[in-house]
Amino acid sequence: MKPPFPLRGRGVTIAPRNRYARLEREPFDDGWPQEEETPGAPPTEVRWEEAHSALTTNRSPDLGFDRSINPYRGCEHGCAYCYARPMHAWLDLSPGLDFERIIIARRYLADRLRSELNRPGYQPAPIALGTATDAWQPVERKLGLTRAVLEVLAEARHPWTVVTKGSGILRDLDLIAPMADSGLCEVYVTLTTLDAGLARRLEPRAASPRRRLEVIAALAQAGVPVGVSLAPQIPFLTEDMEAVLAAAAEAGARSAFMSILRLPQELETIFDDWLQRHVPERRERILARLRELHGGKLDGPFGERFRGRGPWADLLAQRFAIARRRAGLERSLPPLVTHLFRPPAKRAGEPVQQALF
Repeated sequence: MKPPFPLRGRGVTIAPRNRYARLEREPFDDGWPQEEETPGAPPTEVRWEEAHSALTTNRSPDLGFDRSINPYRGCEHGCAYCYARPMHAWLDLSPGLDFERIIIARRYLADRLRSELNRPGYQPAPIALGTATDAWQPVERKLGLTRAVLEVLAEARHPWTVVTKGSGILRDLDLIAPMADSGLCEVYVTLTTLDAGLARRLEPRAASPRRRLEVIAALAQAGVPVGVSLAPQIPFLTEDMEAVLAAAAEAGARSAFMSILRLPQELETIFDDWLQRHVPERRERILARLRELHGGKLDGPFGERFRGRGPWADLLAQRFAIARRRAGLERSLPPLVTHLFRPPAKRAGEPVQQALF
């Protein structure tokens, strides 16, 4: 049943059934009086699954990497717009509230990565860390799965890249800074808006905009190549693009990119509910503009999903290009190196091939 008010500490309030569910449940009034209760934040539940593989390959033309690794499924940040929410359907969970409340932690992930980097003929290329969900979401503070992955990458001198909203990344600067010094990593910090009130409603458990600027500054001061991600841009809602780019540049960012909001599968229902609760007066305008940006739909095809199409997409891209140039963020971050790679040492109990030299 849909609560009559937002749930404190959560991005969405509904748990629509996933597209694979065979049963559908509806509230039923049995005539008994109901007492109104004010719910607190539904607690986070961590479920473990054994990781059978670490690296996932990508064939989408929208993305600039061919392999990724995700320590978690689901994300406590609770961003109402997250394109990864529909992935929870594969677990027979709701892409709504379940996505931010039930976090799947991948046991033995670092061990699987170590084994895969040791495969004969493995060719290194930058690994995108946490592409489906944030690698430094709050639960990482306790579980440390992302740090375990970083330790393997550091040992192997393997390049990696990440986009994050989590201030927890600063915990791992002891690993990140030396790798950055060798040209092995780059970080983009997502900053959708400087409006703290809006960010609190859109991204309830992510770091505040002010804190993310502090993260950019700390990374830059440590010598880590850092950029800013304005993803996603939401028409008539995240309207301070120029201010965001200027603030990020002042903090130490060296590059920037953006993408346009898309609403795949169950996310259409979830985000529409968020709009009705938080900005009902702008709901129709936002959805209408999104449809214009995506050719009449709320999600675009491969190759256009993040940039959109049509005159409004062109105008937004021009606006971003001008603002990025004025902020001095039009350059790309330096390319990552691959020639330093060496297979990490195998763990005790694994077969070890005799070295030739």
